[in-house]
Amino acid sequence: MKAIIPAAGLGTRFLPATKSMPKELLPVLEKPVIQYVVEEALTPEGVDECIIVNSHEKPQIEAYFSEDAAFEGMLRNRGKEAEADLVHAASELPVSFVYQDEPLGLGHAVHCAAEKMDGDPFFVLLGDYFVPDCQMNVRMAEVSRAHNGASVIAVAPVPPDQVSRYGIIAGECIGSLNEDSTGEESEGAVWRVSGLVEKPAPEEAPSHLFIVGRYLLSPRVMELLADQKPGAGNEIQLTDAMQRLLAEEEMYALVVNPAEGCDTGTPAAWAATNARMALTRSDTKEAFREALGPASL
Repeated sequence: MKAIIPAAGLGTRFLPATKSMPKELLPVLEKPVIQYVVEEALTPEGVDECIIVNSHEKPQIEAYFSEDAAFEGMLRNRGKEAEADLVHAASELPVSFVYQDEPLGLGHAVHCAAEKMDGDPFFVLLGDYFVPDCQMNVRMAEVSRAHNGASVIAVAPVPPDQVSRYGIIAGECIGSLNEDSTGEESEGAVWRVSGLVEKPAPEEAPSHLFIVGRYLLSPRVMELLADQKPGAGNEIQLTDAMQRLLAEEEMYALVVNPAEGCDTGTPAAWAATNARMALTRSDTKEAFREALGPASL
């Protein structure tokens, strides 16, 4: 099974920094964002490769995941064995690359990986959000197995006055992964999806559950993307292919807590994620508090 990580965007929200550094390589503590996403993608049982959909304008990403024996040797010669091991570990991750050189939409980006598919279901992970404990995809796979390998998407509740910002699901709650779940939109609830509505008006929203950016999709989705017509923004939308899938196959949604993951999509969110990670790791917590200074505590 493969996991696809779209990473061909320009990162304009982070300009001027992203003029020379892909936003995917911006660090959260000592690792770049995309390494967290790759490690998350490889966690579910059966996932043996990550396919990064890159742009030819960002060769630094491919260089990061490539072995650099000279650099590692220099570190070891200077007695920095631990650092050399960390550098080498990134190069051993099972990552390959395909390229999207025109920004034609998420559906187009996913379809760029079609030739690397093996007829199995596949994950899609948006690259500006990662889950530190890597368990969200594992739970999605559990839901899929319970429903004969059906597609599963992660969703989360949003206030009614914000539904017009997101893709919202329609459907019905059919159960929960959590014994103590108390409601249809509570964490762990499982929905059978009947429709996907892009940015509905509040009074027309079929639910308050938006798509978080984690997908486990049937191989039929890749086939549908091959002839998917442009939709919103004149782009090939993944949600449009998923909507077509509903005419042929069942689809489910798992309600998650969006705070389970870390957002790095804007400079403010990226800075907050660094702070959050620093404060939750035992090896950085006290040093981070000290670095903030007494006025910030």
